[in-house]
Amino acid sequence: MIPIDSVTSDEYPESHFNSNNDRPDKPEEACGVFGIYAPGEDVAKLTYFGLYALQHRGQESAGIATFEGTKVHLHKDMGLVSQVFNESILEELPGNLAVGHTRYSTTGSSRKVNAQPAVVETRLGNLALTHNGNLVNTTQLRDELVKSNFNLVTTTDSEMIAFAIAEAVNAGADWLDGAIQAFHRCQGAFSLVIGTPVGVMGTRDPNGIRPLVIGTVGTNPVRYVLSSETCGLDIIGAEYLRDVEPGELVWITEEGLASFHWSRKPQRKLCIFEMIYFARPDSVMHNESLYSYRMRLGRQLAAESNVEADIVFGVPDSGIPAAIGFSQASGVSYGEGLIKNRYVGRTFIQPTQNMRESGIRMKLNPLKDVLAGKRVVIVDDSIVRGTTSRKLVKALRDAGAAEVHMRISSPPVTHPCFYGIDTDSQDQLIAATKSVAEIAQQLEVNSLAYLSWEGMLKATGEDTNSFCSACFTGDYPVAIPEQVKRSKLILEKVVV
Repeated sequence: MIPIDSVTSDEYPESHFNSNNDRPDKPEEACGVFGIYAPGEDVAKLTYFGLYALQHRGQESAGIATFEGTKVHLHKDMGLVSQVFNESILEELPGNLAVGHTRYSTTGSSRKVNAQPAVVETRLGNLALTHNGNLVNTTQLRDELVKSNFNLVTTTDSEMIAFAIAEAVNAGADWLDGAIQAFHRCQGAFSLVIGTPVGVMGTRDPNGIRPLVIGTVGTNPVRYVLSSETCGLDIIGAEYLRDVEPGELVWITEEGLASFHWSRKPQRKLCIFEMIYFARPDSVMHNESLYSYRMRLGRQLAAESNVEADIVFGVPDSGIPAAIGFSQASGVSYGEGLIKNRYVGRTFIQPTQNMRESGIRMKLNPLKDVLAGKRVVIVDDSIVRGTTSRKLVKALRDAGAAEVHMRISSPPVTHPCFYGIDTDSQDQLIAATKSVAEIAQQLEVNSLAYLSWEGMLKATGEDTNSFCSACFTGDYPVAIPEQVKRSKLILEKVVV
C-alpha cells in the first residue's frame, strides 16, 4: 500500500454547518481549487496562500495534499483556510507538487469526510483530486462504480471522479489516458486539479462552466500554477498565462506544460454568475478585472431604470462596483449607506429573538445620519429568496430613509442551478413565483428594477452565446436527468 501521511482533527457535527437560520440569501459557490508543480519551492505554503485568496469560494473546509515521490502528505479539516492550517502543519507537508481545495458543499453534506482533496490509490500510485462544480449524472456513475466494487466512503461526486480515473488506470491506462477516459464518463460542470506522483493535471468540462486559469512562477526553469481565479496567482507572485480551455487537459511535469484537447465538441458556457458575483472583483476574466465589468452592469442598470434620488450605494461588498457605475451613469451621488462588519464569520451561537427581529445588523449596519430624510437607491447583485433584502429595506427605513428604491444588477433568478451553485428548489426562488411588482410589494420598497438579460450579456463585451445563464432562463447547456431535475425544478420555464 502506498503511504499517506494524514493529519486531521475530530469531525464537527454536520448540524453546525447546516443551520437554516444561518443560510445566506445568496447563491453560494461550490469551492476553489489550486495546484502547483515547483520542485525546490515550499509548495504547501504557496498552496496555502493560493487557497487563502480563494477563500470567498468556500468557507466550510480546506485541504492540501503534497507529493514527495510516491508518498502523499495530506491535511484537511473543517473550517477556514487560516483555521485548518498553521506553520507547523505546513512544515509536515513536504513535496515537489501540491493540490489544494476550499469547499462549500453542493453535492455531499458539510462533513470532514467530504472535505477535499479526495485521495485514492491506483496501480501507478495515489492521486489527489480537487473539484469545483457539480456532476448531473452522479446516480449513474455511482452505480457503475459500486458494481466495479469500489468502496465509496464519501457522498461527493468528486470522489466518484477520482475512482473513475483509478478504474481506468488499474485497467492498464496511463495517467493521461485514464483521466480522459474518466472525464468522458462525467456530465455536468467540473474544473479539476489532480495531483499524481509525477505531475499535476488541470481540466475543465467541455462547456467550461467553472473557471480555471494557468500561471507561471520563476524563470529558470518556469514552473506552473493552476487556480480557480487569477487572484490565487497574484497572492504568490505568479503571472497569469491563460485560461484552461473548455474540454482541455493540461499536464504539468518536469518537462513543463503539455496540452491535450479531449472533448470533440467543446462549447464555452462560462457561468455568468462568476462574473456578476462569485469571483473576486480583482480577478481577471476576458483581459479585465471583474470590477470593471460590474461597474458596466451598474451603468447599464441606470440606463434601463434610472430614478430620482439623493444617494446611491451598494450592498457591501458585491453591490458596490455596480452602485458606482449606476452613480456615474445616472448622476445620483454615490455614498456609503451601509457599513459591513468584515470580521463576522459563521457563528454557532444563536442570537436572541430580539436580535433576529432586528435583521441583519450583525453583518450590515445603516448610517442613520447619511440616510435620514433621503431618497436612496440601493444596488445589489441578486435577490434569491428575498428574506435578507426585506430585512435590509426595513433597516434603511428604520434609519430614516424617506424612499427606498432597489436596483439589481442581474435579471430575476427564476431557476435553480445544477452545476455547482447551491440554490433552493424553484418554488423557493422569489422571482419564480412572483412578478417584479409583487416582489417590490413584499420587500416594501418604493420601486424595484432588475437589469435585463440582454443588458447583462451585452455588458460582457463577449459573444453572448458563450455564457451559461440558466438560472435566469431555464436553458440548461448540459441536459439534466429527470430524477435530478425533479429535485429542484418544479415550475414552468420562464421566458426572459
